[in-house]
Amino acid sequence: MEYLIVIHKDPESVYGVSVPDLPGCFSAGETLAEAMTAAQEAIIGHIDTLLMDGRPIPDQLPFEEHLADEHYRDGVWALVNIDMSKISGKAVRINITVPQRVLNIVDAAASLSGESRSGFLTRAALHVIQQESQRGFGDE
Repeated sequence: MEYLIVIHKDPESVYGVSVPDLPGCFSAGETLAEAMTAAQEAIIGHIDTLLMDGRPIPDQLPFEEHLADEHYRDGVWALVNIDMSKISGKAVRINITVPQRVLNIVDAAASLSGESRSGFLTRAALHVIQQESQRGFGDE
C-alpha cells in the first residue's frame, strides 16, 4: 500500500515529512533517504497505534484534495510503500485454504499494488474489519 508524503527542507533544518492522510503522523531525517525511511516507520507505527486504540485508519484522499492544502504548498510530494503485514508486531505464519482462482486474483492485485500476498491480505482484512466496526459487527 502506498502513502503520499510531503517533504519540507528549510536551510537550517533536517528534512521534515508529513503524511497528509494520517493527521499527526510526522517524521524527519538528516538526508532525503533517511527521511523517507523514517516516514515508512512513522506510518507503520501510527497505523499500529490506531489499531491498538480501536480507532479507524483514515481513508486516503485524492492527491488533488491535498494539493489545495496550504500547509503542503512548498513541499515535495513522494510516495512510500508500506508493507501492511508489518503492522502490529511480529508476523505469524498461518495456513489457510482458498480457491485457486481467488488466490490468483489476490496475487494479481497484490502485484499491482506493489505488495506481498501477506501484506495485501492484511490490508484487505483490516479494511473489512474497519467497515464492519463502523456499522457495528453483525448489525443489520
